Amino acid sequence: MVPILLVLLLALILFGAGFAVKMLWWIALAVLVLWLLGFLVRGISATGSRSRWYRW
Repeated sequence: MVPILLVLLLALILFGAGFAVKMLWWIALAVLVLWLLGFLVRGISATGSRSRWYRW
């Protein structure tokens, strides 16, 4: 009984980790798209001289 519970617990942990990693990939993709859009919009809206697109 205990080995079955351990296997089920391991499967649940691995499924949760896989789901979390997949969600992190989607979040990273969304952040990349937003960053690229911000880069392009900042480059287009800069009139005359080319200003820096970052604030640091």
